[in-house]
Amino acid sequence: MYLIYNILAVILLILALPVFAVRLVRERGFGERLKQSLGALPQETLLKVAQKDAIWLHAASVGEIVATSPIVKEIRRELPDTPIVVSVVTAGGYDMAKRIIPEADGIIFFPLDLPYLSYSVLAKIRPQVFMMVETELWPNFLKAARALNIPAMMVNGRISDKSLSRYSYFKRVLADMLDTVVKFCMQSSIDAKYIIKLGADPARVVVTGNTKFDQNYTELSPDDKRMMARSLGLNQDAPVIVAGSTHRGEEEILFSAFSRVRASFPGAQFIVAPRDTLRADELVELAAKHGFTAVRRTRLSGEESAGHPQMIIVDTIGELGKIYGLGDIVYVGGSLVPRGGHNILEPAAHGKPILIGPHMFNFKDTYALLAERGACATVYDGAGLAATMLNLLKNPAISARMGRKALDTINENRGASRKSALYLKEMLQKRRSVT
Repeated sequence: MYLIYNILAVILLILALPVFAVRLVRERGFGERLKQSLGALPQETLLKVAQKDAIWLHAASVGEIVATSPIVKEIRRELPDTPIVVSVVTAGGYDMAKRIIPEADGIIFFPLDLPYLSYSVLAKIRPQVFMMVETELWPNFLKAARALNIPAMMVNGRISDKSLSRYSYFKRVLADMLDTVVKFCMQSSIDAKYIIKLGADPARVVVTGNTKFDQNYTELSPDDKRMMARSLGLNQDAPVIVAGSTHRGEEEILFSAFSRVRASFPGAQFIVAPRDTLRADELVELAAKHGFTAVRRTRLSGEESAGHPQMIIVDTIGELGKIYGLGDIVYVGGSLVPRGGHNILEPAAHGKPILIGPHMFNFKDTYALLAERGACATVYDGAGLAATMLNLLKNPAISARMGRKALDTINENRGASRKSALYLKEMLQKRRSVT
């Protein structure tokens, strides 16, 4: 099975070479990303973490980095003198990690999961433990960890229905990977059940909760809030609706609903953050078709930011979590179209009333928790979205009650990051006592 996996990995790499060549020319920073993915790590990072019993946390992209940030803070609190290195897969994850994890001694791109390459990079850093955030199971990397006697630990573990089905095809490889993991800190009892079903030793599985409840990088002081609102040209006397992590096919529905809202609240402003920021110009054009004058976030400066734009398209990375704090209502995307939804804990941490569509299967537990508390409302189409937004704007008491319930839910569920750090500390102490 490893042979088949490695043959496929090499074939995919060869097929991707022309794409890499184009991206090297067109995409700023891609050369450095590719170098690191092929094992050429920055010397200044290696000096800080290599061969120094570092703790290595791996988070694929932006969402996982959000979950990683509070874990790193707790590890730093418990093990203040231990170097920490964080790895990512995507450029967005790298930029986000640089912004919100200042405690890390190094932030790198994860090596491609190719034969020998994983072993080479892991042997170069030689951490005392490798911690994967959510479901980052890489066969060659974990095989190298076994060979080097480096324990692995899963934190904020999450197994989706889709992952459960996909992993079942790789039973032999999966068994080896799961055997390398000495502790599974899972988000929920459902995730714990799923990882055990895949073959994890039940004695190694614990439920710690979702570390995203602990994130605080999106906090806004009153002064920060005023400054950000001013930079966006927001009118403090008019309602603001934020739509975050939207997808193609979803904005058409949103913009139609916004038109109905604006008919009743002519001064209303709308902030739309597409999941793919490269679609910003596309959304400016789509907004115009719906009668809106839209401006990109990065162009809000000088005279433009002095006015009150009807619609702002967010084309930056890492700002959305704070922008949620400026909205009177927040819609979280990927849910009116079947993409599985996105993180609803960020707007909840700001105490905002949250609207989502019915497709929240990637965040089923947090969705169920907030929906059960009445902190979020599910809409099923554009008409329902418009009607719900208008109802909240016309009935501020209902909106405030939803926001309070959202914030209460966040506060009641904090602590997963601390539990994970304590399990890590306990595991490291046991290993030292054995050796």
